[in-house]
Amino acid sequence: MCELLAPAGNLYKLKIALKYGADAVYVGGESFSLRAAADNFTPGELREGIEYAHSMGKKVYVTANIIAHNSDIEQMRKYFAFLEEIQADAVIISDLGAFALCRLVAPKLQIHVSTQANNTNYMSVKAWADLGAKRVVTARELSLEELREIGRKVKGMCELEVFVHGAMCVSYSGRCLLSNYMTHRDSNRGACSHPCRWKYALMEEKRPGEYFPVFENERGTFIMNSKDLCMISHMGELIESSIASFKIEGRVKSEFYVATVVAAYRRAIDDYKAGKPFDSTLLDEVCKVSHREYDTGFFYEMPPKGEQIFGSSSYIRDYNIAAIVREYDTKTRIARLEQRNKFSVGDEVEVISPLKPYFKQEVKRLWNNEREKIDSAPHAAQTIYMEMEQDVCEDSMLRMRKAENR
Repeated sequence: MCELLAPAGNLYKLKIALKYGADAVYVGGESFSLRAAADNFTPGELREGIEYAHSMGKKVYVTANIIAHNSDIEQMRKYFAFLEEIQADAVIISDLGAFALCRLVAPKLQIHVSTQANNTNYMSVKAWADLGAKRVVTARELSLEELREIGRKVKGMCELEVFVHGAMCVSYSGRCLLSNYMTHRDSNRGACSHPCRWKYALMEEKRPGEYFPVFENERGTFIMNSKDLCMISHMGELIESSIASFKIEGRVKSEFYVATVVAAYRRAIDDYKAGKPFDSTLLDEVCKVSHREYDTGFFYEMPPKGEQIFGSSSYIRDYNIAAIVREYDTKTRIARLEQRNKFSVGDEVEVISPLKPYFKQEVKRLWNNEREKIDSAPHAAQTIYMEMEQDVCEDSMLRMRKAENR
């Protein structure tokens, strides 16, 4: 089993992830999810998303991985029963009490143990399996060799799911009190304000208001700012390591991020299984979405000093999404587009489509919604029409390198 598991922050992103090659998605409802900043799913959207995925032979896992308090329990009871009723493929849980409650009120609902449960050894994975867990999402702090050993020890007992791409935490597998302390937003209940990305200075107790910079370079200090994880060029080793599911982080990321990263990892997995060598252009692809500098995290060694980014807390954003295809006429080769960022006649765009290689083309002609010729598309979400050089489909995307990076 080599499942590619993608994030879906809303119903549209769920559909994009599955169209672009994910085998399964993980989503959050309006309660109990650790991504309060995501759009998240209403009960009706959860039902619709699960039906859509199942119509494609794919799966939906629902996160309920907060560290629960007493006030959460009764509502969780109803929520788990609802997830069983709408046939969610699994619920992702970190809290032992929530796990026991789910087993009680929704016995047919499979349970995946969240990375928040901090599973760093095979005995803890076995313990969860003994309690009835179908899968354990391992902590990000594990090396590839540790994962291999866990895989050998728990073979046949439960599945392993591992993060292969996306943001890394500086705390222990996502558990953090810093946000709660500084902003009264509880990371462990889905409201992290990401203080690990902030710029810090030093203030002495008897000199209030006097801030002393802690220099790492002339641009400031970002002492807890980690690099992003990227394992796309190492998927062969991971596939051979008894890992059932490869997880991409990013439920608050854009549909452009989801489409691009999912498509690249789909190709990497399929190429390896077909005996093809790794295509280095796939690394180029994941560099076209917003990201911090990439690294392999803990997979091969304890992260060195260079694992932190000292120069800036900003993302690398070399490309923008220009438009999304909403409709395409195969006879006229005219696509109806929804604009996302300004582009103009004469620009070169890259066109990505589900499960197809991207292609480049020049924007030669544009029409507005009244079918009048226009030179550019400057208005957010405006409807425009464009002739395509190759066939595309609904939810294909046009991306463009930012002017300063051309």
